[in-house]
Amino acid sequence: MGGGAELRPVTTRPGPGLRIARLVTEVTAPAVLVSLLILTVSWHSASRPGQGLAWGLLATLFVTGIPFAYIVGGVRRGRLTDHHVGRREQRRAPLLVGLGSVAAGLALLAVFGAPRPVLALAVAGLVGLVVAVSVSHWWKMSIHSAVAAGTLVILMLTFGTRLVVAAPLLAVVGWSRVRLRDHTIAQVLAGGALGALIAAVVFGPLR
Repeated sequence: MGGGAELRPVTTRPGPGLRIARLVTEVTAPAVLVSLLILTVSWHSASRPGQGLAWGLLATLFVTGIPFAYIVGGVRRGRLTDHHVGRREQRRAPLLVGLGSVAAGLALLAVFGAPRPVLALAVAGLVGLVVAVSVSHWWKMSIHSAVAAGTLVILMLTFGTRLVVAAPLLAVVGWSRVRLRDHTIAQVLAGGALGALIAAVVFGPLR
């Protein structure tokens, strides 16, 4: 399960399946899912919609905005191969930048008195990044799957277990990553399990 087992998308066969996999990967990118999740949780937890939007935008800036801007800049400068950071050896710096940004955002949210669910979401993101930084030293775990699974668990904790009906979508996300040969099945399953676990163990009690 080392770095030598990583698969690259350049060997995939073209066709409708490949185009669908690329679309799924873009729509369910961590930055997209996390941003939507933050805004949703913020809106739900605030006493007034405008207040919820303000908390959501502030949290999104630090949790996804700044880290993604760093990644885009790295791609433009040629330091990173793509905005999904497909190469394991390139993941350390973006993850560390994300870690610092989320920590700074969490501190601001706490100082300004953000709702508990918003703080809990930021803490869960921080823990997730620590795990991702640690694992990326030796294995290319699927962050797409981790974020997708974590998102579903957090939504279930927030809005009710009836949202479990969306669980099959996790398989679609995992399929897209394997179809593009960005991850192995084991990397997808590990990412999903860890994402769900962090969401349940961290977000659940803190919210």
